[in-house]
Amino acid sequence: MSGEAAVWYVAYGSNLFQERFSCYLSGGRPEGGARTYTGCRDTSPARDTRAVTLPGGIFFALTSLTWGGGMAFYDPELPGRAAARAYLLTRRQFCDVVSQEMRRDVGEDPDLSEALRTGRQTLGPGRYETVIKVGERDGHPMLTFTSPDGADRAELNAPTAPYLTMLGNGLREAHGWTAERAAAYLGARPGAARAWSAEQIAALLR
Repeated sequence: MSGEAAVWYVAYGSNLFQERFSCYLSGGRPEGGARTYTGCRDTSPARDTRAVTLPGGIFFALTSLTWGGGMAFYDPELPGRAAARAYLLTRRQFCDVVSQEMRRDVGEDPDLSEALRTGRQTLGPGRYETVIKVGERDGHPMLTFTSPDGADRAELNAPTAPYLTMLGNGLREAHGWTAERAAAYLGARPGAARAWSAEQIAALLR
């Protein structure tokens, strides 16, 4: 697959919110975040964006260096459907997004043939270093990345208010959900459940 080949990057966390994802493409610091992103070699906006759902769910675990508190991870083995947003990028842009999530320098183009062939590929032991193929759309592969461990083996941790706000705004923007629906969805995820009520999250989004 060439660097210019099209790939859907499927976001299920804070990158649901397009303004936040733009920091990965063109560089910058998201509102409420503690990290400035370098951006991609190609800073062009996504060619297309779609609201999608994935089999499985998300959970919150470990501690984010950008937001504090738990980070969102995707687990295809969880029950239900995960709300997500697909961005149509070049393969090179996708690789640069992955590099930034892995806190590596942009410019490396890992061979993703294993993920495309088998549906899963481990690029390293870190938090977002496991690439998963979640389907195809319009003839292009749909890829996301997550932790190597599922929710049943993860160190669950509650997310912070700024992070939940970013996710909730992304759900409302991408899927057209109300604040109440987004809050109910987020509040039921492992790691957030019992730490946040749907009412508390909805108050952040109003």
